[in-house]
Amino acid sequence: MSGKASAAAIFAEDRDIGPLSAIDPRVRLAAALSFLALLAVLHSAPALAAALALALAAAIYARLPLRSTLRRMTAVEGFLVFLLLTLPLTVPGPALFSLFGLPVSVEGVRRAVTIIVRVNAGVLMAAALLSTMGTMRLAGAMNGIGIPAPIAHLFQLTVRYIAVFHEEYARLRRAMRARGFRAGSNRHSWRSLGHLLGMLVVRSAERAEQVAWAMRARGFTGSFPAFVQRPLDRADHRVILLWPLVLVALAWLEFA
Repeated sequence: MSGKASAAAIFAEDRDIGPLSAIDPRVRLAAALSFLALLAVLHSAPALAAALALALAAAIYARLPLRSTLRRMTAVEGFLVFLLLTLPLTVPGPALFSLFGLPVSVEGVRRAVTIIVRVNAGVLMAAALLSTMGTMRLAGAMNGIGIPAPIAHLFQLTVRYIAVFHEEYARLRRAMRARGFRAGSNRHSWRSLGHLLGMLVVRSAERAEQVAWAMRARGFTGSFPAFVQRPLDRADHRVILLWPLVLVALAWLEFA
């Protein structure tokens, strides 16, 4: 996906469709953060299995696109494979079996499975509650639950201009290749790549200054109109009442 297409996908605010789109973004963000905070302290098999089942049910209920969801999960699983391969061999404990002469510990397998289940549950729940929200709504929700507006603005503008800076980087790389540059492990290549990085920083600073001027010219006074919050309705209050019960049930499975 090109940088322009990425930006279009990020700011496609009308893509927030499905059953969960009726819930206020502040409620969805608070629910996601509270679930992730509780998930970090879950270790028992029943609690982790329930958390994973809940996240999977939320993803199905949110009607997440199957292909993009699987692509995200595949990227996460690629990182977790390293843990699955190394933890059983490096964590001390009683051996489950031997692999090429190395003991595979029970404790290492248990930790690897715990991390994998925990990460997958977190990714699925975050995707269900937040991935279709769009950056504008997510930044507004951050401000709505008490995160300072400058941090929400910084998040919003960072996501917005990652694609722009990536396009600038791609343009500079094309210009270098057009002049016959081929990267290698030598002094000339490292010096050229350093010049590329420096030029990208200078161009980014210039673009940031231009954006700041444009925002001030349009009357920006420190807050975006999207940060104006609507009153919570009946569906929001139902989630506010029911979600703590779900979290208490998970905590009961862990600590009871």
